[in-house]
Amino acid sequence: MSMTKIRSKCLVLVLTVCFIGCNETLTNTNINPNGVSPETANASLLIPKIQRDFSRSYTDLGEGHLAGVVQHMQEDGWFDEYNLHEWIPNDWNSYYGLLRNNKFVYEKAVENDQESLQGISLTMKSLIFGHITDLWGDAPYSEALRSGDEENAILTPKYDSQEDIYRGVLADLKEASALFEEVKGGEYFNPGQSDILFNGDMDQWHAFANSLILRFSMRLSEKLPDLAENNIKEVYDSGIYLKDASDDVAIAYNDADTWPTAAVGTDATSFRRRKFANTFLDKLVDYNDPRLEVWVAPVHVRWVEDTSVNGAEGFIHRNGEPTSTVSITDEEAHPQVASGAEFTRRFNPNDLDRDTREYVGLPPGIQSPDSYNGNPTPGQTVQNQHVSQMGDIFREPSHELLKSRVISAAEVNFILAEAAQRGWGVGNAEEHYNNGVQEALNMWNVGDQYGDYIAETEVAYDGTLEQIMEQKYLASFLSASEAWFDYRRTGLPELEAGPASAQAPALPVRFRYGDNELDSNSSNVQEALERLEETNYSVTGANSAWSKPWLLQGTDHPW
Repeated sequence: MSMTKIRSKCLVLVLTVCFIGCNETLTNTNINPNGVSPETANASLLIPKIQRDFSRSYTDLGEGHLAGVVQHMQEDGWFDEYNLHEWIPNDWNSYYGLLRNNKFVYEKAVENDQESLQGISLTMKSLIFGHITDLWGDAPYSEALRSGDEENAILTPKYDSQEDIYRGVLADLKEASALFEEVKGGEYFNPGQSDILFNGDMDQWHAFANSLILRFSMRLSEKLPDLAENNIKEVYDSGIYLKDASDDVAIAYNDADTWPTAAVGTDATSFRRRKFANTFLDKLVDYNDPRLEVWVAPVHVRWVEDTSVNGAEGFIHRNGEPTSTVSITDEEAHPQVASGAEFTRRFNPNDLDRDTREYVGLPPGIQSPDSYNGNPTPGQTVQNQHVSQMGDIFREPSHELLKSRVISAAEVNFILAEAAQRGWGVGNAEEHYNNGVQEALNMWNVGDQYGDYIAETEVAYDGTLEQIMEQKYLASFLSASEAWFDYRRTGLPELEAGPASAQAPALPVRFRYGDNELDSNSSNVQEALERLEETNYSVTGANSAWSKPWLLQGTDHPW
């Protein structure tokens, strides 16, 4: 063989080896060493994030702006959104992100014939989609999660009607309930520690799914009463739903995942500016509610009437002795009050109007809440010493009583009480009502005071829907979205917007569609806007927080 041919064959061999090596290198380079292949991924590992992120978001709403709408709480700083409902458009990307993850879980569960995991993912899908339509109205549903489809991708999904979404949510919950029933007593996939709600207990998931059927069916009580009645009676007859506060669907906080308004670190402004609304607080005080002392702290400095004073004293008293200052900070007052010190300040009731109670809240929707009740230090540097702070448990990063509570046994019992009061054949309304009150107290470790509380004339059951909704309203503290949805549906309890509210005298009834949708899916958004009912308060056009979605149209509720 000639040297030329030998050299040629060697070159071909070298190039071949190099090509194979480079191809293998390129293939390896295109594999993400930190990624997980969808084909081999353990879908159950996504469950904790879906559960936690939704639960935390639900609580953020419940102790956030929606607490301002239903007048559980008010703020005395940066309060325009919270107290006055000056809402900007709200995007829903985080919810749909969770739904995309949840869709992957469901598809893997079907692929692997994991019926329990299918039931879990259907329950979470229903919870999140139900919450979206609760907040906004019409929304992407049937085409919402198809952007990643290889052959039939939909990047601008249509908006399904609110009615269709609720019907779909209830259908999926019934399917989930049937799956949980099927796996009882048999071998099934157990997500175990991947399930931070129930640690794989399918009986609890079954009760959760059925309890959500109760919730979303009662949403439809004014629009589709026959459907609501049939669904609620079916769940009641099954006997499978949340009954005890120990079974509440809830996720605790911890020192690394802290309560959102805890008074920790060098900046405790979120805790400092959050105050109780008198609408809510007055009911607790009037009923001598045992939750009052858990939720609310006495004022740091209590006003005392003294007709010998000209206006108000320019100093405070500590244990009856005058001091040299007119104000005391939270950092100074809290440890001294905890040790038994009492701070007072005198005023002449002929000159000034002051709230002299031990527990004082803020009126809803006033223009200058930071100055209320004669605060000598308006602004955001020092808390208002003459208005109550939240109770001590809310100062902590975590506490056994502070949880992201998605749905409670108290709520379920009040739903059944309402259904019974409507004559829907689900037992005795008074019994369900009493159970609701008991479990609402149990949630806050004051259930042993139930007997005294229920004996109060204003609390004992009187057969009215108004009373059921009032106690449900009190029980929904920190879950204010449910109080808002009930108020929109029934007009109860009767709430009036504050004098400085954006669209006084009406309270808002929906979230506004977000800018992302308005920019990228405008034609479908426009069709949804045309299905909203504009009202006299819809001053920003159809995409207003005061435009009525399908659920409220034709009901005369809440206004």
